Amino acid sequence: MEEKNHRNKFYSLDNAGFLYTSIASSRMSTVYRMTVGLAEAVDKAALQQALEQIIHRFPYFQVTLKRGLFWYYYEHTEVIPQVEEEAYYPCKTMRQRQGKTLPFRVLYYKSYIHVEFNHSLCDGGGGLVFFQTLLVEYFKVKKGIVPKDLGNAMDIHSDVDPKEFEDSFKVYHKEKVPPPPGDRKVYHFPFELLDKGEYLLLTGIVPVAPLLALAKQNKCSLTQYLLALYMESIQEYIQGLPMSEKKKRHQRIAINVPVDLRKMFPSITMRNFFISLNPEIDLALGYYTREEIIEQIKSYMGLYMNPKYINRYISRNVRNEQFIFLRIIPLWVKKLLMPIIYNRYGERGYTSGLSNLGVITVPEEIKPFVKSIQVFPAPSAESRLKLVTVSYDGKLSLSFGKTSGVTVIEKIFFRKIRQLGIPVKIETNKR
Repeated sequence: MEEKNHRNKFYSLDNAGFLYTSIASSRMSTVYRMTVGLAEAVDKAALQQALEQIIHRFPYFQVTLKRGLFWYYYEHTEVIPQVEEEAYYPCKTMRQRQGKTLPFRVLYYKSYIHVEFNHSLCDGGGGLVFFQTLLVEYFKVKKGIVPKDLGNAMDIHSDVDPKEFEDSFKVYHKEKVPPPPGDRKVYHFPFELLDKGEYLLLTGIVPVAPLLALAKQNKCSLTQYLLALYMESIQEYIQGLPMSEKKKRHQRIAINVPVDLRKMFPSITMRNFFISLNPEIDLALGYYTREEIIEQIKSYMGLYMNPKYINRYISRNVRNEQFIFLRIIPLWVKKLLMPIIYNRYGERGYTSGLSNLGVITVPEEIKPFVKSIQVFPAPSAESRLKLVTVSYDGKLSLSFGKTSGVTVIEKIFFRKIRQLGIPVKIETNKR
């Protein structure tokens, strides 16, 4: 399929994309970041050339946001994205000016390349493919390296498959499936917010092998083991609060865990295709040991991680979008209502978030030049602390995104890892 066939096309937002566009603000930018640390300083000219050489292969990313009478949509544009040097806080709001601004940006700073995506465009699965393709092309331009095996990167000379920009929510949803149960109120961090636009990143880098061994020893996945450590850390913090402070707040701890639906359904979409589950513990029932938390998480995931239950979430989201009353409400009214609805229901059901994007690899030919890869969550006003993990070259990056300057939870979390005999190297953008 030739590039020209994709120009002047319209791309409707999936239901997740519409939500993210409607709720975006300076505190909740809905922008997440992928970062690669190189062994040498970034060559801006080479990075710009690489970006220009791959963008035609992602026509559904070379778009600008448009406003219709009832819905937002994306339209293909001839605007070429421009590489910029980072000069402000990460994950800042993207002011999507019609016809001018693309829903992603490519930044660099010293030896780091950052790609930031508006979540209305794609989730981590789609973002990673673009990110890895850009990295491969950069070293082709910079050093003439042409890998034998592209791995997860896209062959930029291949045809565009229409399934890459399909709305997989609509493709795989089933009619007449009952919705999932509603979320209950949970504990939220009372930490003071930073000024609008400020966002702090803090990463702990640990060897992945000993954590994998501990997960195996506890008969759970690495994600489940990290989730247990994180829940235990929050529980320890709450247990240390004065009784009067505990009584003011709910003591149920729930962690939002995104589920990549491409692993469950045969989708190759580059757009959003995920739902989130909220495993929890209720401190009103008493103190949980680590082993008890692990069993709680395993039981929850075992019960809910199957296509039949997951389809309850998919179908609910699609059904909400197709609801006739919602369809006929003008866009400007939706824009006013959606942040209110999201503040009431969107994050009331979880305390924080933990997303594991798994193992990231790069072609062997460029591996000597790639020192680290990290991914950071989008900022949020209500869920003031979120965690994203990725593994690269035997190291696990545990990356927190924070809209508060308080570091108590991270300190407890990393202390627990050190108590397991595992070294932790801390990096932060705090000035």
